[in-house]
Amino acid sequence: MRVVVVGTGIAGLIAAYRASARHDVVLVTKAELAESNTKYAQGGIAAALFPDDSAASHIADTLSAGAGLCDPAAVEVLCTEGPQRVRDLIALGVEFDRDASGELSRGHEAAHSARRVIHAGGDATGLAIEVALLRAVRAIAVEVHEHTFMREILVREGRVVGIEAVGPTGAALRIDADAVVLASGGAGQLYRHTTNPAVTTGDGIAAAWRAGAELADVEFYQFHPTALAVPGSPLVSEAVRGEGAVLLDETGRRFMFDVHPDGELAPRDVVARGIAAAMARQGGKPVLLDATGLEREKGAGFLAERFPSITRVTLENGFDWTREPVPVTPAAHYWMGGVRTDLHGRTSLPGLYAVGEAACTGVHGANRLASNSLLESLVFAWRAVDALESVEERSAQPRASRDHVSTVLRAGFETPPAVAPQPAVCPTRADIQNLMWAAVGLERDATTLRAALDTLAGWTVEGSSVPSLEERNLLDLARLVARAALVREESRGAHDRIDVPETREEWRHSLVWTLQPAVIAQEVPA
Repeated sequence: MRVVVVGTGIAGLIAAYRASARHDVVLVTKAELAESNTKYAQGGIAAALFPDDSAASHIADTLSAGAGLCDPAAVEVLCTEGPQRVRDLIALGVEFDRDASGELSRGHEAAHSARRVIHAGGDATGLAIEVALLRAVRAIAVEVHEHTFMREILVREGRVVGIEAVGPTGAALRIDADAVVLASGGAGQLYRHTTNPAVTTGDGIAAAWRAGAELADVEFYQFHPTALAVPGSPLVSEAVRGEGAVLLDETGRRFMFDVHPDGELAPRDVVARGIAAAMARQGGKPVLLDATGLEREKGAGFLAERFPSITRVTLENGFDWTREPVPVTPAAHYWMGGVRTDLHGRTSLPGLYAVGEAACTGVHGANRLASNSLLESLVFAWRAVDALESVEERSAQPRASRDHVSTVLRAGFETPPAVAPQPAVCPTRADIQNLMWAAVGLERDATTLRAALDTLAGWTVEGSSVPSLEERNLLDLARLVARAALVREESRGAHDRIDVPETREEWRHSLVWTLQPAVIAQEVPA
């Protein structure tokens, strides 16, 4: 079987490495091989690896963070298979940090009931994983196409048969395949403030949408509470608050306990909105993250040793966080939505798989639990490769729907969300990002969302350069996210409708979108 893997983060590299044992693998990435969201992951990877922890506890924490919208079967897979997959990473050469006795070091992050987050290089976990997996992939026979942009997914007679791409010279390139595995990441570049690198323009998700695949949960975009309030919005890991750093307003007062009993360790959506509210009270000024107490409590040099990357970034931006609080602001961080899959990465299009942030497995629900994303990528990429060998894949259309999908609702749209009538305005990427930040960001309301959709409907992107194609993808996805945010008339998890602030039981389902004007309501059992 010829398998094309698009993307070179943890999900793509695991898929390529494992698939190469039995298949011809073509690995495609639009940048250099090492550039992906994985590279920038700081906090770590969560798994129940320790005697005082359990998969059941990890399951409970994940379901709680997901605000009633997780797929319980997917969460069980994640938490029960996760520990072995982490051991597999260690066998592949990932050097996680260890304490003086040689045991894995572990940290605590928001909404976890146990210290189960392991890390590498202090705050360079993603980089350590990326380096080890690249080394493993380079040692096997995999055809690699760097600086190759996937433009479209090719479908013939209802089945995916390959991809159309733009090569390094700008020439069109067709890559035929028996199966395509999307591991192309999220779409952080939808927003003006994001912790994601420039490559995260949702290319795989947008191409899957145009090819007819189902998308789900696109209204749920997680905003990380603490990005350094400087150009580029570099991430300040959740693990910093897990170690004991606190949030202060401009008067020096801790304000998060006014918002939630867990204070700085409340779920991410709660902390992000708490910071946004505090910023609004002080005229938009950033709040402060104070980690100086860690130096006093744990010894001078602790921050530099535990968080060397963050220490370097703060110093580069003129702050010494060992001596002073640093300004932070929320920023777009992780998309819970994506291409809808079953428990083996199979999508609604035969021959198309999705893993990592490009996929919506149902694990995260309405709000991702901290440090579950690397684990999800690892577990479900592993499963997707196993599914390549299944009888179901070889003989019939894969079952993308999870068992608890029961109702189909017509949304009443006369045109698909990604089709604009007579568009006339060509927006810049900044135009899209500014509109999404203002109208479809941390707080949303129907009036603003309708106005944003009207604006988006009048925009088009022209040109065949890679930047233009990226902007086309962002525009397609912006329309989808805004429309889904308007349709969901409640507040749940990362989706905050200030005009409908309550969580409503009748909305305890996922919205599933296809290129047809339909919305599928996915019931989640109690």
